[in-house]
Amino acid sequence: MKKIALIAFLLAVCVAAGRAQESRQDISISGSALIEPFVASSTDVQVHSNTAYGVLASYRFMLTPNSALEANYGVTYENKINYYVNPNHYQVNTRTQEISAAYVRSFTYRKFNPFVEAGPGALIFLPIRNSGTTSLDVKQETSVGGLYGGGIAYEISPSFDIRAEYRGFVTKVPTFGLSQFTTNKWYNIYNPVIGVAYHF
Repeated sequence: MKKIALIAFLLAVCVAAGRAQESRQDISISGSALIEPFVASSTDVQVHSNTAYGVLASYRFMLTPNSALEANYGVTYENKINYYVNPNHYQVNTRTQEISAAYVRSFTYRKFNPFVEAGPGALIFLPIRNSGTTSLDVKQETSVGGLYGGGIAYEISPSFDIRAEYRGFVTKVPTFGLSQFTTNKWYNIYNPVIGVAYHF
């Protein structure tokens, strides 16, 4: 009877250990670039922006060895969004924050782990009131949209990998609360990232 109880206990411990190994988590810190494309609209408004650089922090929870849920927070330092409203030109210096979630599907080829992801998110456009912003009436704007992307992770040890990814974010072009900035267009923002992930 004691042997049966011992075997049952060992089996339970093995199952629990196996489940603990399956539910791996990781966090990553990446450098990012936010590249907003040129937009010309039917309302005679043209929007152009320079590239913004920032940082992206991500957390993944593995549902299975090949699928995960991911939460992201990103922030850029500053970029200039220019609105050309014939014949006027306005510039808004902006800091952009990202809050998003995604489903991640990965594939394993030895130390290379390509992956794809998609999910909902929001971009928060925060105008910076300095000499570069030519309209002081601009207001903070939150735009809801969708995230998609794909990349590859290279395992450098059981706990660390290098991760490079192309991400895209689809959202409406911000107006900062001003009707003259209305374009009725959508951004497909390019967001390449590269960083390091720690598994635990």
